Amino acid sequence: MGALSHLRIVEIGSASAVSYCARLFADFGATVHKIEPPQGDPLRRTAPLTPAGHSTWFAFLNFNKSSVALDPNDANSSARLTDLIGACDVLLDGRDVDAAGCPAFDLAAIKQRHPGLIHLEASWFGGEGPYANFAATDSTVRALTGLIKLVGPADGTPMHAPDFQTGILAGLWGFIAAASSVMGRMQDGHGRSQHLSIFESSIAVTEYIMFESFSRGDIMRRIGVNRFWPTFPVGIYETRQGWLGVTTVTPAQWRAFCEMLGLTALRDDPTLFMGTDRLQRMEEIESQFIPKLKQRTAQEWFAEGLRRKIPIVPVPRIAELLADEEKRARGAIVPIMIGDETGFTAGSMQRLVSTPARRGGAVPDIGEPMLGSAHAGEHAVRVPAPAAAGRTRLPLEGIRVVDFSMGWAGPVCTRTLADLGADVIKIEATQYPDWWRGVDRRPAYVQEQMYEKSVRYCIMNRNKRGITLDLTRDRGINLAQRLVADADLVVDNYSVDVLPRLGLGYNVVSKLNPAIVMMSMSAFGAGSMNRDCRAYGSTLEQGSGLPSVVGDPGGPPVMSHTAFGDAVGGLNGCVAVLTALIHAKLTGRGQFVDLAQIECMMPFAAPWIIAHSIDGREPVKYGNRHPDFVPHGCFRCAGDDNWLVVAVSSDAMWPKLAALLGRSDWISDPALQTAAGRRAIEGEIEAEILAWTSARDPEEAMNALQAAGVAAGVARMPIELLQDKQLDARGFIQQVDRAFIGLHPQPSMPFREAEGPYLVRTAPPTLGEHNREILVGMLGLSDAEIEQLTRDGIIGTEMLMEEQLMEEKKRAAG
Repeated sequence: MGALSHLRIVEIGSASAVSYCARLFADFGATVHKIEPPQGDPLRRTAPLTPAGHSTWFAFLNFNKSSVALDPNDANSSARLTDLIGACDVLLDGRDVDAAGCPAFDLAAIKQRHPGLIHLEASWFGGEGPYANFAATDSTVRALTGLIKLVGPADGTPMHAPDFQTGILAGLWGFIAAASSVMGRMQDGHGRSQHLSIFESSIAVTEYIMFESFSRGDIMRRIGVNRFWPTFPVGIYETRQGWLGVTTVTPAQWRAFCEMLGLTALRDDPTLFMGTDRLQRMEEIESQFIPKLKQRTAQEWFAEGLRRKIPIVPVPRIAELLADEEKRARGAIVPIMIGDETGFTAGSMQRLVSTPARRGGAVPDIGEPMLGSAHAGEHAVRVPAPAAAGRTRLPLEGIRVVDFSMGWAGPVCTRTLADLGADVIKIEATQYPDWWRGVDRRPAYVQEQMYEKSVRYCIMNRNKRGITLDLTRDRGINLAQRLVADADLVVDNYSVDVLPRLGLGYNVVSKLNPAIVMMSMSAFGAGSMNRDCRAYGSTLEQGSGLPSVVGDPGGPPVMSHTAFGDAVGGLNGCVAVLTALIHAKLTGRGQFVDLAQIECMMPFAAPWIIAHSIDGREPVKYGNRHPDFVPHGCFRCAGDDNWLVVAVSSDAMWPKLAALLGRSDWISDPALQTAAGRRAIEGEIEAEILAWTSARDPEEAMNALQAAGVAAGVARMPIELLQDKQLDARGFIQQVDRAFIGLHPQPSMPFREAEGPYLVRTAPPTLGEHNREILVGMLGLSDAEIEQLTRDGIIGTEMLMEEQLMEEKKRAAG
């Protein structure tokens, strides 16, 4: 029995986000009924295709589900669907994206009869605001969310990854909305209706750069393929054999990288201390280290990087991912059956050790029950929800989280839990505060309390309480253990051996609290042979396989973001702990969650993993073109570096574009009525679009295309999102007042239960802000004990400078 085997899910409409959300439930045993028309979900025809014509994207989204084919013209279909929804726990609704022939039903009446029903409704833009009626595709949404314009050659066309990203990101958020609602219903008996914006879901990846722009201004530009603000080098480089992903963030990592390559002059240059300094001299620096990297293979450099604690990683091709025995052993790659074809795909990335996910499965044919079920799983044991009583609380009220995480991935996971009502206690130390406060320990930085003025730290840590504890000393560990003993969840994203070495490993924590869930969010996983590899969000993307399918034919692997893997790891972590918490609440049994963040990036490459495992061919790279949509690309507009993504996502959209361009001959040409026919003159069509867009302001061009019914999105810079009219209309950006920085913007979650977003209830904590509140109020310490802990440096409210830290280490050693 899986962790979610008591749940029944009904999925309606055709939306990748909803399908992926449903698959996440199915991974852990939930019974999922996928409703589709007799001709099948339109996603069944999405490229890439297997030799037998099966969509690998559809396959990835839908294995381990049951297909229920309902004809909207059949009088019995509405009654059948009403019965299925009335018997389910969660209705996942993608009709606003594409109704896909879903039969009519009375949702309000069903909710009245079944007040415990949880309903998640997904739409491109949240159903309101100036973009509400926009035609959209994966690429136009990514353009609007600032995920395209910073990628590619400095003076050329921005580059973007193939489709599938928005579906995965919104699917993760959708699961978080639905699973937290399941948790809430277990407490108060109330069903909840959540409304998910796919557009806002994608901002999770870009929000860091977006809000850095608030404090730093408009300083970001596209600076070249595999180059990204705010540090350098962060990119992919050729070696003697294979490609190598390189990231240097801290001064120590930069020095170690230079030493590894024998570049002592660069290592000792004081003007290259910080990554922003090195950005000013990129060509000069690359001219020295690129030839050095070509002297050894990617695997050899990786081994050397492990020894020197440098975040570098081989950039695998899809074939190399499939050959990785460790990923198969961990369930990151699993077998899949699609009709008569068999292959492999990305499995569940949420590695719950005691209640693991299903290892592979079958993709249902149209109308086919899940393989091995007696009757589509309709007789699964269900756990009744309590009768609705009292007020509807925040979904996770009553859940307590001890948060040892820092940076981006861990904090965005725990921030989401806090936003949903959990009591999150963030643990830092004056000796080692959250590194997103800054890694600079020089006197000026510390004395001016710059560590309290980091906007990126603030956006990741709202709605939390914060304390400091020196975990290198017994008294600090003892206090941490007391907090853990009364918690529901512990989260950390240190290297895998840090908490166990300190006496806070799962073997210790589970004895203090058998019902606790504990998640380690390391780069490669607790049991990996590469468990000691240092990694950032960039490293995770570099090692995921995704860069190998991005870019132009014959070109190098291309990264999509400065730190793509951080947000993705955080969202997957949130999915994992919600699954484990639901199980713990049902059974009283906690467990360890071994999340490998590099695996969390693999779903973005999943369609090509399936295709290659079946046909053995290298993936086709389309650049900014598309395997299904013609035309599709990024086009220059009037002004300086202004661009617009245009996508004709259906044959019905083609004559609308042709009419706008004044090409009536194209409308009447029967050879151009299909994407396959238009492919023959794709270059000519693109030239015509470019001539039209280059004479127009990007906003004007987008609005004209949208008014005609053609999908288009301005390629925005992240800073532009701070003034985005759609986000403004939805109240997505909240203004929060905090000590040291005053009013500053905070992003909302992309789903909402009421008309407005979930509120930022409390400002991000200053260092040690809640020491007394928690240590006295929760643990019962006396004022005298607090004073002694402060004198001993166990707790505090001020970051230590480098000299102070060294002195403290000497005292401890002596």
